[in-house]
Amino acid sequence: MINAAVIGYGYWGPNLVRNFIDNPDSNLLYVCDLDEARVKNLKIRYPQIKTTTNYKDILHDDSVQLVAIATPVSTHYRIAKDALNAGKHVLLEKPMTVRISEAEKLIDLAAKKNLILFVDHTFIYTGAVRHIRDLIAAGHLGDIYYFDSVRVNLGLFQHDVNVIWDLAPHDFSIMDYFISEKPVSVSAIGSACVLGEVEEIAYITVRFVSGLIAHFNVNWMSPVKIRRLMIGGSKKMVVFDDLIPDEKIKIYDKGLLLDLKKKSKDEVYKKIIQYRIGDMYSPKIESSEALKTEIAHLIDCIKHNKKPTTDGEAGLRVVKLLDAAHRSLCKGSACVKI
Repeated sequence: MINAAVIGYGYWGPNLVRNFIDNPDSNLLYVCDLDEARVKNLKIRYPQIKTTTNYKDILHDDSVQLVAIATPVSTHYRIAKDALNAGKHVLLEKPMTVRISEAEKLIDLAAKKNLILFVDHTFIYTGAVRHIRDLIAAGHLGDIYYFDSVRVNLGLFQHDVNVIWDLAPHDFSIMDYFISEKPVSVSAIGSACVLGEVEEIAYITVRFVSGLIAHFNVNWMSPVKIRRLMIGGSKKMVVFDDLIPDEKIKIYDKGLLLDLKKKSKDEVYKKIIQYRIGDMYSPKIESSEALKTEIAHLIDCIKHNKKPTTDGEAGLRVVKLLDAAHRSLCKGSACVKI
């Protein structure tokens, strides 16, 4: 069994604790949080788990092999660096770090120590996202023309990061998982309507050499909650709606046909666009909890020295997109090359 510890028992920490406890190949030894009331309540629920308000107590215990870090992003680099130097495998909540240089240093340190650096891009481990990835890899969608994502809701407002750093990592990681081509530029526009310090609304555009374009709408001020993305291909199109339990994925056999015709020998080709309207179907999707699948994958990678799907390099690619979007905001939505 892999002996694990969770640092941070706020919003996401309880989910990590529950899944580590439920996994038959892991043994959760510690939970750390600065809030003594949280630690006390956890101790009542899980009396077998050791608790502390100082994460270094965990790092000093040689029996701990894996540390999961679910603290504010500004603390990720320091805690992850200390954990790697202490010889622990690391799971980092998204986003990986606030700076590209920090992510690169953690990747180098993990490689030097021969340890796994794992980033918690949870959506990659959902049945729906994996099914769409398989469709793309098999060529069923054809050439990808666009990737369009909407992730909006009312709250939860953050004070240390803007809406891009809070919500966009989910969809950036999905795009990175789907599309092997590297993005070349990012532009973003946003508004700080309420807090006046961090943007609560933002629109991000990512461009690729091939002409593929990706667009992201992230918003803390929407009257409705929407978790939807659309992918347009030359053969088929896909809509993924995470809030529809029975039909998360809809695959449309719709598209455009470009017909080149000429009326006579001397006449130039005339481009005629026709529409192809086919069937729509919704495949059955595996419904197991993504975090359960993720934890099982991480533990398997540790036990058998495998490369994780969402390793440090995947985390770095998302941080680069976040950094470019942030710089574009600061430059009045100017296009920023990656």
